[in-house]
Amino acid sequence: MFKPEKITSTTGANLNLYVALARNPAKGIIQINHGMAEHGARYERFCDFLNEHGYHAYVHDQRGHGHTKADDAPLGVFAKRDGWQKVLEDVNFINTHIRQRHMGLPVICFGHSMGATIALAYAQTYPDTIDGLAVWNSSETGFMPGLLRQLLKVERMFKGSDVPSMLAQKLTFEEWNKKFAPNRTQFDWLSHDEAEVDKYVADPLCGFPVCVGLWIDLLSGLSETARSEAIAKIPANLPINLRGGGDDPCSSMGKAATKLDVALRQSGHTNIDVKIIPDTRHECLNEINRNETMNDFTNWLRANFN
Repeated sequence: MFKPEKITSTTGANLNLYVALARNPAKGIIQINHGMAEHGARYERFCDFLNEHGYHAYVHDQRGHGHTKADDAPLGVFAKRDGWQKVLEDVNFINTHIRQRHMGLPVICFGHSMGATIALAYAQTYPDTIDGLAVWNSSETGFMPGLLRQLLKVERMFKGSDVPSMLAQKLTFEEWNKKFAPNRTQFDWLSHDEAEVDKYVADPLCGFPVCVGLWIDLLSGLSETARSEAIAKIPANLPINLRGGGDDPCSSMGKAATKLDVALRQSGHTNIDVKIIPDTRHECLNEINRNETMNDFTNWLRANFN
């Protein structure tokens, strides 16, 4: 059963946490981190699937998203100061809660899109608290994200941090959607499944304008995760699952996954499963081929955590 709980983090945020427990004795726990401009309730189908295969699932609404509340984090804002650090501290707070509740079970940190960057940063910051890592549909690092971050700093000088960034919106979501013109909606880039795209468009807690400060926090975190010193902090034998959509402009058509795979292997990591999923846009879990993709993930879990 997928149900919400409220839990107050050490950062002061009142986190909205969705809990889905397997009925039979569980094999492990999947701690899910959602993407930008969405929320944890969208992962109910995935959590139900994990439950059916013997895994507990937890997903909280990140700061500035969903039904999580914090005085310094209205919708579209991580925090007025130290936003990235507070996001990671919230994830660690949930992780500690999970491990205390289910002692002895392996915890796999899963992240999609923005959540993929959060999951990767978490593995680098709190490596001893997880037993596996899944990084899905992450953004590619390099020149363009770095350039966008510098442009956003200029935008912040004129507009402030807590206002929506029209610049980032135009250079990311709008630019990605152009690849699927003529467009039916502003979010065609998310999935081939029109019904899933329509659900996203109709959801008032999805697709909202994200503020300048959150974009800068995220892009700064993304840059940090790509540093060789940061990658080396992840245990070399940690099972890592990397996925990207072959039709996903956010991840450079999946190339972000293969680029991360190369960086991890250069750092001495060997237990890596990487795939670019054909005919798949940004949201692998909401694509037409989602059942195949979810089955592939549970096969990886079974191979590493049974």
